[in-house]
Amino acid sequence: MSGPPGGPFTGEPYGRPPTPRRPGRRRRWLRRLAAVAAVLVLAVAGLGWVLYEQLNSNITTDDETAEELRRWEKQRPSALVRGAQNILIIGSDTRSGSGNGKYGEDSGSQRSDTTILLHLAANRKSATAVSLPRDLMATIPSCRKRDGTYTNERFAQFNWAYELAGTACTIRTVENITQIRIDHHIVLDFNGFKNLVDAMDGVELCLNKPMDDREAKLHLPAGNQTLNGEQALGYVRARYSLGDGSDTERMGRQQKFLGALVRDMRSEGLLLNPARLYPVLDAATKSVTTDAGLDSLRKLYDLVRTVRDIPTERVQFLTVPRRPYAFNSARDELVQPDADQLFRQLRLDQPVSVNAQVRPADDKPGDDRHGRGRAGRDPGPEGGDGTGTGESGEAPPAPPASAASPAGPPAPPPQAPVAPAPRTVPAPSSAAPMASQVPQTPPATTAPSPLSTVPPTYQGTTAARGMCG
Repeated sequence: MSGPPGGPFTGEPYGRPPTPRRPGRRRRWLRRLAAVAAVLVLAVAGLGWVLYEQLNSNITTDDETAEELRRWEKQRPSALVRGAQNILIIGSDTRSGSGNGKYGEDSGSQRSDTTILLHLAANRKSATAVSLPRDLMATIPSCRKRDGTYTNERFAQFNWAYELAGTACTIRTVENITQIRIDHHIVLDFNGFKNLVDAMDGVELCLNKPMDDREAKLHLPAGNQTLNGEQALGYVRARYSLGDGSDTERMGRQQKFLGALVRDMRSEGLLLNPARLYPVLDAATKSVTTDAGLDSLRKLYDLVRTVRDIPTERVQFLTVPRRPYAFNSARDELVQPDADQLFRQLRLDQPVSVNAQVRPADDKPGDDRHGRGRAGRDPGPEGGDGTGTGESGEAPPAPPASAASPAGPPAPPPQAPVAPAPRTVPAPSSAAPMASQVPQTPPATTAPSPLSTVPPTYQGTTAARGMCG
């Protein structure tokens, strides 16, 4: 039964046709919603770009080092394995810059307080970090300083290289010691390290014994502890009131802390949480000075991602085989043939075995018992505290005076089986120094030892360790 149009079932008066719906209204609302969404997307993208550029601008690029290394290219070792990467990480003890003054008086000098050679395997399935003692006796080559003058080649403790002529001189010294070509470098100072740890909300570490170090302002009970930036800095730098006071023990603590730092930075709670990740990236990029190969957020991210993808047990830390130097037990020298074998394995990208229970460090007495002041500053190239003056009055470590010429660097130690013939240090390709500036006396060297057929197992640790239980 049909009736006239309209009525109670249509909501329209009887006799009127239904009011047609207007589809244009719905389309207008869809267009407005799309426009708002587009604006939000553009705003987020714009904000992301601003933040990305801000992080990029935080990084300090060190072009001077690359330029200086090019001058000495003919003397540098060649890379032997395609894809393997060797990165030199330098912890600078400079007191200049914001926040660093409270760690000591700014004398205008700086040294490599910590130096680590990080080797990334070509297949990216392992990473090996080798600590080089700052007190290691080594041949420091003739280096060009910022003022254009040249230092003399000398046999001295390793960390003088950084004070004498900066990062390029340190890299060339490491390459002379190891014959490993350094691909990239990262320099981190005290304040930058502290800020990075604070941005991560601290790093959890296991302390086997309580720590009470007034100089480092460190007072912690044993057990699991979350160290903030100030505590972490004290932990990795303390040496006189902990253990036997040796630099070897301090390097062991640095390795333990770096293992815990790697573990925490790999955690999903950090990497998948933008609210936590951005402050860490901001602190990290403000903390570092790098070569052009690592001077962007993208490049640093690729490096971090590479390490993150390596199995934890294959991220290893060790100290180069060393023992007390024959002429000054407060200094170090390499143990051969172990050191040569280690450097050869890294050059050829071969696996390195690390075991904390094998080949323990030789007993090296604490430095404060060998004439060095409790302030922790080594005598510098001019004696004293690194600036030409100081209370210790200790002369630069070297073989006995009878074995050295007053006019040049020390002669080889008496036990050296073969003394190299005098030679002239090659000058760089440009801005060559005067002949009088280049040393004519040979540096102190030790004849290379025959390599053992079985690779040794080195003392060290891995990133998997660092927590109680």
